Amino acid sequence: MTAKHPMIPFPVIVRAADGDIEAVNQIVRHYSGFIASRSIRPMKDEYGNTHMVVDETLRRRMETRLIAKILSFEIKEPN
Repeated sequence: MTAKHPMIPFPVIVRAADGDIEAVNQIVRHYSGFIASRSIRPMKDEYGNTHMVVDETLRRRMETRLIAKILSFEIKEPN
């Protein structure tokens, strides 16, 4: 089985969990396409036509939740 997208390297995850801003941003950029695709909603224009657009409020909420989960992530060392 091959992965379409490369995985986030473990050292980046460790740095992000420790609060490194650059590492957190790297993870958010990694998931930005997925977040945008999950934030698409139908919107009607002034003529009544329906268009699929990214709901920026929902996208920002999802990014905020991702950042909160990254910062609360605990990595335990093996015994």
